[in-house]
Amino acid sequence: MFISAQTVKITELQSLELAGVGIAITIAVLAFLMGFIYLLAFIIRKIEASGFSLASLIKKKKVVEEVSSPETLPEKASGSAGEVALNDVPPATAAMLMAIVADEMQTPINELKFISIKEIKE
Repeated sequence: MFISAQTVKITELQSLELAGVGIAITIAVLAFLMGFIYLLAFIIRKIEASGFSLASLIKKKKVVEEVSSPETLPEKASGSAGEVALNDVPPATAAMLMAIVADEMQTPINELKFISIKEIKE
């Protein structure tokens, strides 16, 4: 049941060979790790040189989350008539058109109700 411990006699030359092999394996593993670290540093420098940075990506993600979260959406103005359907019209153009109509009618914009704005292409 029990394994008996046997004494193995090795010479001084064999012990030096064994120590040399151990040292060589240690140096080889350290050299591999050093090369791997240099490779990662090279790749990261190339990525950052192309204009991509992890910090800016995280910052953009936070801004998108803040803007798109329902808590940060602005409340409708008092007297707002609701939503306007924009059909092929940029929001800036629609806002300008609504302001022009309100000015021409000499009516406050919050008293007007715009249902939809559509560009007529001729």
